[in-house]
Amino acid sequence: MTKHIFVTGGVVSGLGKGLSGSSLGRLLKARGLRVTMQKLDPYLNVDPGTMNPFEHGEVFVTDDGGETDLDLGHYERFIDENLTTESNATTGSIYSSVIAAERRGDYLGKTVQVIPHITNEIKRRINRLVSDDVDVVITEVGGTVGDIEILPFLEAIRQFRLDVGRDNVCYVHVTLVPYIGPSSEQKTKPTQHSVTELRSRGIQPDAIICRSDDPISADLRRKISNLCDVPVSGVVNAADASSLYEIPMVLHNEGLDAYVCDMLGLGDLTPDLDPWRMLVQRVEQATSPVRVGLIGKYVSLPDAYLSVVESLNHAGIHHGADIKIEWIQAEEVEGMLAAGRLRDLDGIVIPGGFGERGVEGKITAAGYARENDIPCLGLCLGMQVMTIEYARNALGLAGANSTEFDLRSPHPVIDLMESQRDITDMGGTMRLGAYVAQLKPGSRVAEAYGEEVVSERHRHRYEFNPKYRTRFDESDLVLSGESPDGRLVEFIELEEHPFWIATQAHPEFKSRPDRPAPLFREFVAAALGRAEGRNPQLPSLETQSALAKS
Repeated sequence: MTKHIFVTGGVVSGLGKGLSGSSLGRLLKARGLRVTMQKLDPYLNVDPGTMNPFEHGEVFVTDDGGETDLDLGHYERFIDENLTTESNATTGSIYSSVIAAERRGDYLGKTVQVIPHITNEIKRRINRLVSDDVDVVITEVGGTVGDIEILPFLEAIRQFRLDVGRDNVCYVHVTLVPYIGPSSEQKTKPTQHSVTELRSRGIQPDAIICRSDDPISADLRRKISNLCDVPVSGVVNAADASSLYEIPMVLHNEGLDAYVCDMLGLGDLTPDLDPWRMLVQRVEQATSPVRVGLIGKYVSLPDAYLSVVESLNHAGIHHGADIKIEWIQAEEVEGMLAAGRLRDLDGIVIPGGFGERGVEGKITAAGYARENDIPCLGLCLGMQVMTIEYARNALGLAGANSTEFDLRSPHPVIDLMESQRDITDMGGTMRLGAYVAQLKPGSRVAEAYGEEVVSERHRHRYEFNPKYRTRFDESDLVLSGESPDGRLVEFIELEEHPFWIATQAHPEFKSRPDRPAPLFREFVAAALGRAEGRNPQLPSLETQSALAKS
């Protein structure tokens, strides 16, 4: 029977419930278990697709087109499984389903209430992930114990243990052990209060993950065990680590995976952690500095570009490069250009986004990279602004633009497809999820992927305008990837440039720490090459690659 692990959090938000659950999932997979994950979010939005990136961070897209919470990115990167729309449920989507069922008459006129109708729908969402191909489902409950929004979720997971049997459920609670400077003490009282609040909702945690700046003492561990009614072996410490990829090893060394397996009767399988240990070693050995400028609209909240950052780090690990990100507000590019700050970069990434703000700065950055041989990678909107820049300044199409930003542009090189023009629901114009692309044989993109048919995830409305295809085909800009029917341009690249490549897709969503996305891998290789040229004391790219492989 499928086993269930529920991860809750207390004291404060941002403790790392998602990373804790993902790390535990990685450890269970290392034992040969089949693992999947899910996030229950307490906000009333139906999904994060329309939420402000400044508040929510990035929207992570699944293969089947789900717009989901960014924690699903952590899940996929750690357990190396492609998740689906069913791995993210919000209060909004749950209430929408219940209200729709009531309107259809599914409840036969009964009074619709939080208990049992909302809680039953939550349990149904959890059970959707159960199958013969899954040994363990890890479900993270968003928010913090004590928040009014998560009460239905806590009640649902409390009931869940009764439904499936006590031996099939494990509750893991992530909490904070703060350090009080004036008294030089680590305090357990916040953890005690958090567990008391959780127990008041009928849930006794089976394990507690104590987050702290520094390791906690054995005495504190025993104190938490005694006051929270959890075995000492179930009180584990996750002190701050230098890299998030160290967290699975930290939890393993604390014995969490062995403890959970024993609780759930999953056997005493020996985990194969050698690949992950080697990954952590490569992270520590990535010392060659590479400065990458990320030209964004939401740079004041780095989580808005979380998958892009992690993909750069994955590529850095592969090449032994220490990625140093320069967060550059797109609207400030002109001033930075005048100050010469872009000149000192080893590479430039232009990520996705929506809306007109900052677009001209992105176009300027793309042009500067093109004219000064700085490696440049464009993602989604990044491909569109690189197309606009090339059209204006290399093809002489004055005023070239996207109709998203200028409906009167004389040269709309980026536009909505004809089939989308009459759709009034903007959500209906989105291209969401995984799409296949045919790559041009011999192109740099095809060489990067090592194959000519690839699949990447998308999240956008506007496309390369095919009416301008002939003008581009006659230039040095290669349209190196397209949809199988030839209607949509998916990749572009510039000949005779160290790296000026872009894609309409979001390859960052499929990158893994031990298997970086091909375009990011090649981009960092080019940026490292530029860094070598600017600093001859750095080891050569060949030497770095040899060290990484060893």
